[in-house]
Amino acid sequence: MGNDREKETAARASVKLVRDGDIVGLGTGSTAAYAVRFLGERVRAGLKIRGIPTSIHTQELAASIGIPLTTLDECQEIDVTIDGADELDPELRLIKGGGGALLREKIVASATRKLVIIADSSKQVPVLGKFPVPVEIIKFAEALVAKKIAALGAVVTVRGTSSGKPFLTDEGNHILDCNFGQIPDPPALAGELEAIPGVVEHGLFIGMAAVALIGKDDQVIDLRRENP
Repeated sequence: MGNDREKETAARASVKLVRDGDIVGLGTGSTAAYAVRFLGERVRAGLKIRGIPTSIHTQELAASIGIPLTTLDECQEIDVTIDGADELDPELRLIKGGGGALLREKIVASATRKLVIIADSSKQVPVLGKFPVPVEIIKFAEALVAKKIAALGAVVTVRGTSSGKPFLTDEGNHILDCNFGQIPDPPALAGELEAIPGVVEHGLFIGMAAVALIGKDDQVIDLRRENP
């Protein structure tokens, strides 16, 4: 769950990076929700932005607090995206998708000039892999993809809901949660996952985050990726 005070501290720092006139990617999850609410405060105070949400849930939250929204159909370039992460390593490589929005999150991140990751201090790790890597897959290929990912060394489970049914993403796909343990070479694993037919997207975000703002007690640790 992480530390709510640290999440809030990081989120409040992140909205200062948004400028008047920006197109802003709006992330998904508990930490990103703080940032969306703080952006709403700035919009009510006169900040002019347009947001592109990464999930139906975030779209509903942003609309409810008065953030004007647009779409990738209208804007293919995003100035800044603020999003959370389930894990980040010293090179700002990420595992994302614990909330199930990794596909839209990665599409929005790919169109973004500056991806800002906000997190509480529990999300910082020396090596990725304690958190399972979510992999969004086409239902037709589920058993086949699960077998191939297991052959790469993961314990694979189909993500379920509290009712016992498989979790459905906003695009109607299933998610496999793939526990590899420590991942010594995240780019290599990303390439192996991408090569499996039936994989729609995976939760390894490599070389995408430009800035990470980590809440640590009442402070914010500001990390920048080398050669972003």
